[in-house]
Amino acid sequence: MTTTAALDATSIATEALSVLGQGRQIVPFSSRDPSFGLEEAYKVTPIVRQMREARGERVLGRKIGFTNSTIWAQYNVDGPIWGYMYDRTVRNLADIGGVASLTKLTDPRIEPEIVFGLSAAPDAAMDERELLSCIDWLALGYEVVQSIYPDWKFAASDTVAAFGLHGAMLIGERHRISGDSAAWLDQLSNFDVELGCNGEVVDRGHARNVLGGPLSALRHFVGVLAKDDLNPGLTAGEMVTTGTLTRALPVKPGETWTTTVSGIPLGSISVRFS
Repeated sequence: MTTTAALDATSIATEALSVLGQGRQIVPFSSRDPSFGLEEAYKVTPIVRQMREARGERVLGRKIGFTNSTIWAQYNVDGPIWGYMYDRTVRNLADIGGVASLTKLTDPRIEPEIVFGLSAAPDAAMDERELLSCIDWLALGYEVVQSIYPDWKFAASDTVAAFGLHGAMLIGERHRISGDSAAWLDQLSNFDVELGCNGEVVDRGHARNVLGGPLSALRHFVGVLAKDDLNPGLTAGEMVTTGTLTRALPVKPGETWTTTVSGIPLGSISVRFS
């Protein structure tokens, strides 16, 4: 078997993209070469972006993955990762009538998350109150993650090479950040969430699951990008989804999933998978 010792970042990007949307899975790169770590994986990220943009895709923002430390042991990771989101993977739930297809996703799982839309570029020196001033809107949404590796077995570096496991982003109603900033700061670290499937609650979560709160997760991510010499920082107009508030659960066609939150005025969202 060819090992990653003989593969450069472009070869890894090419192989990962070759199975995207094809329903096929590949052997994790880290199992072919244990030296394939996060530093090497993030060298793949800008190449994947360039390849996807060359075929007509447009970056809309980023996803932060594995911010929920309660699931780290399950996936054999010990910290967050990130990947890009594109115009072909992001949809507003209202625009699609609350119905989404799983056709091109491999072994999909659903994650309820808080999504931010940026009005200004954040800076790593900002505290959370200052960071809040860079946010135009927030929404409750679903990230549908997928695994191009069998049985969801991988190292953190493999998830970065596989687009941060990003499959689709389904965004609920957008709410403008306005009014009492202190109230938003409190709510963003203290709300509860319920995830349901076909009318039954299947998991519960809390804002603090994601590095202390979605805003804290965003602040962490801004700091990570500030130290990255290969990948650019966040800019005005980008959206960032901040990680799953519950476990990531398998989904299949015919299911209807709902999410409700309490302690923050975002309402509820629902999606049916076709």
